[in-house]
Amino acid sequence: METMPEEQNINIEQPEWRPVPPELKEGLSTAGLSKARLRSWLLVLEARGIPCRGEQYAAGWLLLVPVSHYRQACRELSEYEQENRNWPPAPPVARRLHENTASTIWVLILLAVFHNLVVQHGNPFGSASLNWLDAGNADALKISQGQWWRAVTALTLHSGPLHLAGNIIVGGLFSVRLCWLLGSGSAWFLILCSGTFGNLINALLQAPDHRSIGASTAVFGAVGLLATINMLYHRLGLWRRWPLPLAAALGLLGLLGSSGENTDLGAHLFGFGCGIVLGLLWGKLFPPQLTANRLLSYVLAVVSVGLLSGSWWLALNH
Repeated sequence: METMPEEQNINIEQPEWRPVPPELKEGLSTAGLSKARLRSWLLVLEARGIPCRGEQYAAGWLLLVPVSHYRQACRELSEYEQENRNWPPAPPVARRLHENTASTIWVLILLAVFHNLVVQHGNPFGSASLNWLDAGNADALKISQGQWWRAVTALTLHSGPLHLAGNIIVGGLFSVRLCWLLGSGSAWFLILCSGTFGNLINALLQAPDHRSIGASTAVFGAVGLLATINMLYHRLGLWRRWPLPLAAALGLLGLLGSSGENTDLGAHLFGFGCGIVLGLLWGKLFPPQLTANRLLSYVLAVVSVGLLSGSWWLALNH
C-alpha cells in the first residue's frame, strides 16, 4: 500500500472552513452562538471583506471562516466586542411607585365640598354670608398691588359644576400618576406651586381688569410636571425619544387648554410652563432616593395645607 506524502496528509485533514469559537480564542469550542450574535458577527466580517458563513447545528449556530482568514476574523471580532461591551445601555432602574390614589381622591372630594360651600355663600366662621369669589379670584390689578395670595385661592374656585367636574376628572388622572412617582405630599406641593406661579405670571401680564378662577392652571401644571419628570426619569432608555412626553403634553394643552369661550389660555400656558420648570428643578435637585423619603413628603404636605389655609386667611381678612 502506498503512503501519501506528509504535506498531502495535512491538506486533507485540515478543513477548508474553520468555526470561530464564541470566546474568540485559539482552540475548538463545543458552545454555539446565538442567532443574534451570529448576525452581528456576520455583518462585522462582511464589512471587513472577510469571507464567512453561518451554519446551524444541535448546540446552536456556528460562524465559519476560511482557515487563511481565521486569525484576522478573531481579531476583528475581538475589537468589535471590546468597543461595544457596554452597548446597548442597561435599561433604567424601575422606580418604586407610591400607592397614593386615596390621597388624591380625598383632595378632589374636598375641592368639591368647598365648591358647594362657595355656591351657598356659607360662612363656617359666623352667620354672615361670604362672597368667596370676590375674596379669592385672581384679580390682576389686586395681585399686582401685592395681594399675591389670590393666585393661590383662585385655584380652589370654580364657576359651576361643569367647570369643577372637568378639572376633577382631568386633573385627577394626572395627579394620581404624579403622586405614584413622587409621593402625594411632594406631588401636590409641586402642583400647587405650578398653579400659583402660573396665576401670578398671568395676572402680571394681563390687563388690570382681568379676573380668573379655577384649578385648571394647576391641572396644566401637573401635565408639565408629569411630562418633565417622565423625561428625566427615562432619559437613558428614551435618549432618542425624550421629546415625546413634552410633545404629548403640548398636544393635550392645545386640545383641552385652548377651547371654550371663557378659557384663560394664558393661565393654562403659564401653568404648564411653570410645571416644566419646577419639574426640571425637582429632577435635578432631588435624587430619587430623597424623592421617596416619606418625611419629605409629609413636610411638603403640611406646607401645602399651610399655604392654602394662610392664603384664604389673608383673603378673608382684606
